[in-house]
Amino acid sequence: MPELFGVALTRADIERRCGALDQFAGVRLMTLGDGLERGIRMLEFRSGTGLRFTVLVDRAMDIADCDFQGAAIGWHSPSGFRHPGLHEPEGEGGLGWLRSFSGLLVTCGLDHILFMDERDATSFIYTPRQKVHNSIHGRISAIPARLLGYGERWEGDRCFLWCDGIVSQGTVFGEHLELRRRIEIEVGTNTIKLHDVITNRGFYATPHMFCYHINLGYPLLDAGTEYVAPIADVVWATHEGDRYRAQQVGYRHLAGPQDHFHEQVWQHDMRADSDGRVSVAVLNARLGLGFELNVAKDEFPCMYEWQNFQSGQYAFGIEPSTHHVMGAQFARERSEQILLSHGDAFSYQSEFRILSGADAINETRLRISRTAEQPTDPYPSPSRNFVSLRAKRNLADRQSIEV
Repeated sequence: MPELFGVALTRADIERRCGALDQFAGVRLMTLGDGLERGIRMLEFRSGTGLRFTVLVDRAMDIADCDFQGAAIGWHSPSGFRHPGLHEPEGEGGLGWLRSFSGLLVTCGLDHILFMDERDATSFIYTPRQKVHNSIHGRISAIPARLLGYGERWEGDRCFLWCDGIVSQGTVFGEHLELRRRIEIEVGTNTIKLHDVITNRGFYATPHMFCYHINLGYPLLDAGTEYVAPIADVVWATHEGDRYRAQQVGYRHLAGPQDHFHEQVWQHDMRADSDGRVSVAVLNARLGLGFELNVAKDEFPCMYEWQNFQSGQYAFGIEPSTHHVMGAQFARERSEQILLSHGDAFSYQSEFRILSGADAINETRLRISRTAEQPTDPYPSPSRNFVSLRAKRNLADRQSIEV
C-alpha cells in the first residue's frame, strides 16, 4: 500500500480521505496554449510524494519538467519545449535539433544518434536516394505520439499511474521504425519506470541506434554536486591532450556556471551488478537531493557523461547508449551496426529515481561503490579501449517482440 504523508494507507483509507485520488496524486492530460509550446499535448504526473513530472505527448513522449517538493530536477534550455511543427530537422547543417533540445529526457534515434552522418541508401531500392543524411541525434524526438491511453490502475491496495503511446518514424523508400513507450510510477514512490520497444515495421533492413539524453539542472546540479558511477574504465573524452585540464573540471565533482565553458563529454565503461544492471547517480549532499538512473548493461552497453556548464545553459547529462561515442561510421567500420529486419525489435526497461534525504543519498553511493570503485583522480587518462559491441548486434538478430 502507498505511504502518503508519513502514513501507510489502503485504497479504502485513501477513498475515505478524498473524493478523488487526483486531490494529491494522479495523471491528467492538458494542452499548452502560448508561445512556441502552443498546441503541445502534455501529461502531468504527481505521485503523492512531492514528485511531479510531465510527458510531452507531441514530442515522442519525452519527459519535460521534473521537480521534487519544489526543487527542479530536469533541465530547461533556452530553446523551450518547442512545438514539433516549428522543428527544423535539416537546419543549420544538421544542428537544428539543438533548437528543440530541452527537458529531463530527450530521446535520440531511432536509426541514428550522435553527430551528423551520411550513409549508403541502396538497401532502400530507390535510385534518387543514394544516401541517407542524418542530423545530430536523429529524428524521433520531434515526432508526435499516438496516445493509446493514460490513467490510474489499482492492484489491490497499490495504485500505479501510467501512459502508453506509439511514435512512428517512417518515410517512403526508407525506414519504418516504431517506438512504443510506456511510462509508469507507483503512487507513494519516487521511481519512474520507462519501457520502450523499438520495432522495424518496414521490409527494408534498417539500422538501429538508440540513446537517452537525460538532462539535470539547478538546484540539483550545482558546484560540488557529485557524479557517482561504477566506472570500470574511462574510455574517451572530447578534450583529451592539452585541453584535458584546461577548464579545471574533472569528471566526478561538478562545477558551477561559467561564462566561457566549452562542453565536455566522457565515455565510461560501467560495471554491471549481479543482476546485469548499471546504476549511476547525481548527488547533491548539501540539499539532500539526488537522481539515480538504472539501466540494463546488455540494452545500453555504453554510457556518456555530458557537461555543459555554460552560464545560461547550465546542465549535466547522463546518456546511456547502444553504441560508442565515436558514432555511426565507427560502428559500421567495426561491424557493430545493428540491422533490424521486418518484425525485429529491441526492448529497453529503465528506471529514474529521485533520492530524498541523507540516508537515501548515502545508501545509493555505497551500493554503487560495491559494484565498482570509481577513479579517485578527477582526470583519469582515457584508455580508448572501445570494447566490442558485436554481442549486442547478435542479440538484435534473434530477438523478436510483438506488441
